[in-house]
Amino acid sequence: MSMDWILECSGCGASRGPGGLPSVCDACGRPWLVRYPDRPAPSLTSRAEVRRGQGMWRYRPFLPLGPGERPVTLGEGDTPLLEAPRIGRRLGLSDLWVKDEAANPTGSFKARGLSAAVTRGVLAGARHFVLPTAGNAGVAASAYGARAGVPVRVYAPSTTPLPILDQIRAFGGDLVLLEGHIGDCGKAARAYAAETGALDLSTLREPYRIEGKKTLGLELAMQFGWSLPAVILYPTGGGTGLIGMWKAFAELRAAGWVTDPPPRMYTVQATGCAPMVRAFDAGAEGATPWPDPWTVASGLRVPGPLGDRLILAALRESGGGAIAVTDEELVQEARRGSAEEGVDFSPEGGAALAAARLLREQGALRPKDRVVVFNTGAGWLYRSPGDLPPS
Repeated sequence: MSMDWILECSGCGASRGPGGLPSVCDACGRPWLVRYPDRPAPSLTSRAEVRRGQGMWRYRPFLPLGPGERPVTLGEGDTPLLEAPRIGRRLGLSDLWVKDEAANPTGSFKARGLSAAVTRGVLAGARHFVLPTAGNAGVAASAYGARAGVPVRVYAPSTTPLPILDQIRAFGGDLVLLEGHIGDCGKAARAYAAETGALDLSTLREPYRIEGKKTLGLELAMQFGWSLPAVILYPTGGGTGLIGMWKAFAELRAAGWVTDPPPRMYTVQATGCAPMVRAFDAGAEGATPWPDPWTVASGLRVPGPLGDRLILAALRESGGGAIAVTDEELVQEARRGSAEEGVDFSPEGGAALAAARLLREQGALRPKDRVVVFNTGAGWLYRSPGDLPPS
């Protein structure tokens, strides 16, 4: 089947066709990005039709799916965009919103990326998947692998919250626990892929998770009536959501679906693992791995993101920035925010709220800015004895 997109290297600019099971660029080792040079620009008529669709795949005009192809789906997307007036008043922000990704089928934003990655993997002939996880990606990969009838090997740190590990097992994931962090799990996943031929679904080691995460930005624009907020605060581990949204905003503007300037993008990390904050503050082009990473927000425990250059480019091009918060701050904000608005904030969502407070105090956020904080997963997935420090 002819596919109307290509893959373009984010590092050296090389291009290739989308066939097979591509990993990173052979020439420079950087991630591939999906481009659609031969696809007609989505029309405004298509924009009206999108509103009548359902779920993430309603944005098919922007996604890597050919005619007649069916996605591997559990109904991901269409997550709530909620005004947060009580938190906003406390923080001094009159137009604060929460994008609650906990409402996805597997309890986090990872459902979007893994739906796209598993879809393209299965259509390309993959019969076995593997990935490392800091938590939620393992749950989503196991669920979408089960949906597709394809086995999934998951490598996770032994310190991953127990409810997340239970969910991986519940969806049939072949779970292997390792001492260390997600970087150590990544090495094991790559070795397993080389040994068995399993498709490695690691963040940015295949090109389609970004396309699924791109729907975060597409959906946000639609929910705001095809307008864009002033600021997005995004809890950043591997960073595919931030990279995907930045890609989405460019594609929406190119198609004429939105005319607003793109939002100022802010990466939010924990002080115990903040490679992107350190790189941004230093004016560096890339990040160096963070030694001995630790934070209770397991999704932020990514010491060396492969997409570091893409994240930094988005932050700088948007006029945004990067900020780190302490575990005490993010836990406190998650608990307080949940009680104020009824949203089940994960530690990562709490980090975004803590960042909003700090950025407002610093003057980086203006009182009337339309600000969106992302709650990337469900708080309940982290609640077992010993996972969170006492308040």
